[in-house]
Order: sequence, then C-alpha cells, then structure tokens
Amino acid sequence: MKTRSTSIALPALLALVALVALLAAAPLAHAHVLTDAERAAPTFGWSFAPWPVALMAASIAAYAAGYLRLRRRSGSRGRVLRARHAAAFAGGSCALALALFSPLDTLSAWLFSAHMVQHETMMLIAAPLLVLGRPLAVWIWALPHEWRLWVGHRIRARGVAASWRFLTAPLTGWWLHAVALWAWHAPAAFEAALVHPFVHSLQHSSFLLTALVFWWTVFGDGARRQSGGHAMLSVFTTMVHTTALGALITLAPGLWYPYYVEPCSTLGIDPLHDQQLGGLIMWVPGAAAYLIGGLAIAARWLSCQSSPQFAPGRAAIVPRDTPR
Repeated sequence: MKTRSTSIALPALLALVALVALLAAAPLAHAHVLTDAERAAPTFGWSFAPWPVALMAASIAAYAAGYLRLRRRSGSRGRVLRARHAAAFAGGSCALALALFSPLDTLSAWLFSAHMVQHETMMLIAAPLLVLGRPLAVWIWALPHEWRLWVGHRIRARGVAASWRFLTAPLTGWWLHAVALWAWHAPAAFEAALVHPFVHSLQHSSFLLTALVFWWTVFGDGARRQSGGHAMLSVFTTMVHTTALGALITLAPGLWYPYYVEPCSTLGIDPLHDQQLGGLIMWVPGAAAYLIGGLAIAARWLSCQSSPQFAPGRAAIVPRDTPR
C-alpha cells in the first residue's frame, strides 16, 4: 500500500501544481509591449498568443471535468450552488480573456487610461469572479480518484494547512495586494514594465495573484459570521488606499509616466489628460467595485444564512471522498 501511494505521489503533486498555476501563468506568458513596427503603424485588434490561450483553455477544461463530477454527486440544492460557482468562474475567465487578448491589451501600450482599465478588469472583475467559482476545489475533482485521495491527505498535513491559513489570513492578503498596487505604480517600476516584456508579465501576474489572494480572504472569511467584520474592514481600507493612489495620479501636476508622451502624441491625445483619466478610473469605478464587494459581504454576514460546508475556507480545497 505504501509503495502504491508513493508511486502516485509525484504525478499527483505535479498535476495539482499544474492546475493551480494555469490561470497565474496566463498573464506571465502574455504582456504587450510596443514593437518598432507597431509604433510606425498602430493596429488594435485581438491577440491570441498560443501559449496563454492554451493555458486558459486547459484551466477551463479542468474546471469543466471537476464540475461535472461534483454535479453528479450533488443533490438539487447542491446542483444549483455548483451552477452558480460555474457561472462565476466562466464570467471571471471571460473577463481575464478580455483583459489579455482583446484590443484593450494592444491599446494599453498606447494609452495609460486603457492600461488602467486592463488592470482593473483583472483585479476587480476577473479575480473576485474566479474566487467565487471555487476553482481549487473543482480542479482537484478533475484529478483521477487515487490522485485526488492522495492530494486530499497532503492538504490536511499540518505544514500545508498552516501555510494555507497564513496565506489566506485577511492581513496577509491585504498586505500582498497593497504592496503590489503601490510598488508597481511607482514611476520607475511602471515604466520598466512598459519597456521590458518580462517585467510587464511579472506586473500582470503579481496583480492577478495578489488580487486572487485578497478576494479569497474577503469572500472566504466573509462567509463566516465570526470573521465577516474582518472582511469588510479589509475591503474598506483597500478602497481607501486605492482611492488615494488614484487621486494622486489624477491630481499630479506633471507626468508620472513619460513613456506615454510619444504614443499619446501619435494618437493626438494629451498625455497628461490621459494620465488624469487613468487615475480617475482607479479612483471612481475602482472604489465603486470595492464598495459593492463590501456591501455583498455585509449582506451575507448579517443574513447569517451561509452553510458551513460551503464556506470557502480550508474545507473548500479538500476532496470529500478522502478516506477517514
């Protein structure tokens, strides 16, 4: 029995790591930086780079496989709940694809305001919807039965459970997301991302990953009565500091990102006005998104109607068919 368990350990671990990394790797594999040809003749169209498209397709296929298995095991109430999760994951995947592959991606290399729309789409639309889709739990169910049992045992291990609790603690998620936002919007870091494709990829991936952790802590803890207050406080304070960052960019007397002078001039747009519009996008619609999230958490907390087995905490990533 021990030999058999050991024989499936490595492939099971590799499969789980691959599933979890799929969505995170898509932004890392795709970030648009202007080429000399594009500077000479601007074009704005859809861009379907093979590698990120393959990663997105694989993540969706794995989710579909896990969803079908879970749906067959669920009662009528469970099927309705699973359908809501699948709809949220589908919406998040569509939002992420829109941010990465649509004309918005190519336009973001020319306009700071478009770049802000792209970032906000990933962090405030795609990330919370993906979290609501419960992808970790569903992806695990896409694994073969024996692999799923092995992964379930390893997830319950003390070290893994402790690491997961630390990563999904409200303060951890809050700090990771705040540091990513402020650090990458510093002029030197932002301009480096506009010039170097790999740095740009790191920027996009850090925005998406920290947003996923942040929204996981918000919605996961918000589903429990005893920690809903922490979730609301996390959303409120994030709304405050992102609003402050947007206001700083909007009200700045000069350009923070001189890189956009040439692209904006080519399109006949004042770069300072474009920067102010980008700051307003972070300031007003961004704050509204956090406010909506906070209100949703408050409504769930006050209603006290959440069932413990559906709370997206530690149990949400542990397969239910693990042997006792």
